[in-house]
Amino acid sequence: MPQMITRKPLEGERPWQQELAKAVTDPAVLLTMLEIDQTAFADGFAARKQFPMRVPQPFIDRMVKGDPNDPLLRQVLPLSDELITSNGYVSDPLGEHDTQAPGLMHKYQSRVLLILRGGCAVNCRYCFRRHFPYGDNSPSKQEWQQSFDYIAAHPEINEVLLSGGDPLMANDQQLDWLLTQLEQIPHLRRVRIHTRLPVVIPSRITDALVSRLASSRLKALMVLHINHANEIDNALQRAAQKLKQAGIWLLNQSVLLQQVNDSADALCELSERLFEADIQPYYLHLMDKVAQAEHFDLPLARVQALNKAMMQRLPGFLVPKFVREIAGQQSKTPIDLGFNPFIEQTDLDFFQQS
Repeated sequence: MPQMITRKPLEGERPWQQELAKAVTDPAVLLTMLEIDQTAFADGFAARKQFPMRVPQPFIDRMVKGDPNDPLLRQVLPLSDELITSNGYVSDPLGEHDTQAPGLMHKYQSRVLLILRGGCAVNCRYCFRRHFPYGDNSPSKQEWQQSFDYIAAHPEINEVLLSGGDPLMANDQQLDWLLTQLEQIPHLRRVRIHTRLPVVIPSRITDALVSRLASSRLKALMVLHINHANEIDNALQRAAQKLKQAGIWLLNQSVLLQQVNDSADALCELSERLFEADIQPYYLHLMDKVAQAEHFDLPLARVQALNKAMMQRLPGFLVPKFVREIAGQQSKTPIDLGFNPFIEQTDLDFFQQS
């Protein structure tokens, strides 16, 4: 049996940091834990040299043992498909590698994005920033002043998005410092945290974090990243309730992924489970065309058929906006249903049943 080597948790670390330290980084270990034969997957293990694997135990606990097609496993397991490169799939699909200041992107008029931390608690294999130069966008506290000065000099900016990596990889003290700096910029109204960490390690939602967000003069929103209903367990629901009760608005964005959530049944169940957890379905993204992840992508006709199927089966408030992000555009681009006559009823029937 392969040995799992993890960092020993340090004294004084919070439970979420201890879970992070114990994350599984070897695909052979992960498959052994899930009682899955490694033979069919061994050729893909080399893909973690291009993009490391990291999966926390709370996320592994939601996977089905013995199922090599488990939708949560497929999101994190390196596959030989990642060793294939195709035309049209690039390292910087959104044109993000040139920033206005270290760690700052001003892509949309009223909003800026801050790359708060480069690391993530889980490395999703379809990540559109898997090639991002985090080393060039990891400013010190002194260098962060460039970003604060930039925001202060642009009164049209009223919202700051904290991103990464995952911004909640920063500890509560670091987040408190950053919020304090942003609160001093008078034209800012909101802070939005885009994170997957509470999904894979729900204990990251600490009382201190909730209290600090609730006490900020900036309206706080948290956008979670959940792709499949099986990711929502009792621990995540409890974390969501703590945030909701503190007045933190919760949204979800997903990515449409082949063999993960590319059926009407999977997407409708995700929306239903999100709503039960008081998380509003927000965006469903077409996968960004990032190199080494093309095996997750779907053709547009299938996406349109899925969108139409969801609209038929769900009330409007449970249908996320189907969008794609295009480099250089001033907003997300909605996917036009078009009510294309070439999307036949047989196509819809297929997606309803798949």
